[in-house]
Amino acid sequence: MHPAYSVIVFTTASGAGYGLLVWLAVWAAFGQLPQGWQPALLSSGLALGLIAAGLLASTAHLGRPERAWRAFSQWRTSWLSREGVLAVATFVPAGLFALRWLWLGLVDGIGMALASAMAVGALATVWCTGMIYASLTTIRAWCQPIVAPLYVVLGLGSGAVLLNLVLAVFSRAHLVNVLLAVAALSLGLLMKLAYWRSIDLDPRPLTAGDATGLRKLGTVRPLEPPHTMANYVMREMGYSVARKHAESLRRLALVLGFALPALLLLAGSALHLPLAAALLATLSAAVGILVERWLFFAEAQHLVTLFYGAERA
Repeated sequence: MHPAYSVIVFTTASGAGYGLLVWLAVWAAFGQLPQGWQPALLSSGLALGLIAAGLLASTAHLGRPERAWRAFSQWRTSWLSREGVLAVATFVPAGLFALRWLWLGLVDGIGMALASAMAVGALATVWCTGMIYASLTTIRAWCQPIVAPLYVVLGLGSGAVLLNLVLAVFSRAHLVNVLLAVAALSLGLLMKLAYWRSIDLDPRPLTAGDATGLRKLGTVRPLEPPHTMANYVMREMGYSVARKHAESLRRLALVLGFALPALLLLAGSALHLPLAAALLATLSAAVGILVERWLFFAEAQHLVTLFYGAERA
């Protein structure tokens, strides 16, 4: 599949923003949110800003962005529609929670109710994002049971890294949050390895004979390409990345997206340099997750490619 940069930015930015909202709710539950309007403004602004930027970026992938509102009407059957509805709905408790934290500087019973609704909405939205891809049976690399949970874990990992940065800016760095971030990143690394192993080892039983219904006649190959020039289907569905490049990019994603941020956060805590470590960890995680998400699209193969020369899918 052709990697759409707007969708890559959307899924990474919004995932990190929703992950940060979840961790803010967790810290609120334990009464550990930093006091003062500055942490409230930076934390909430960063989370909601990333989510809004991601949602706006997603509209760039639409042929008619002005009709994006119609996606909200199919929530009964469409994961994309459910994602849109939940994304907008989550802004309500998140915004109210941010305003209450900003003005009152504390989290009471009403604040905790808002925080709980915010966390549930954030997790549900990211789950729906993953299910948009996991529900597509025509794309073997996406139709995997680990895809939706992986989206959630990556969002939590990147959100925890962002929270470390916010806390370090205000000299509120805490070893507990460092360990939570390291745990989320480690889990994400293991799940990503499991995902890659799954798509590498899964059999590809379908052939051009299955696509054309001529398999009983033997091996089916096209005598000539179906089109003399590249068309939309070939550009979007037939994109492929060389295996050697995919392996190099996988290693880069694992190092920058998971291993290096975790090591930087631990080193920053041990050396008492939390701000520098958190900043470098955030930059590394951002680049690594972008590479991981690019590969998620580039390594996927649509069944329609069987009509355009692919031997198996």
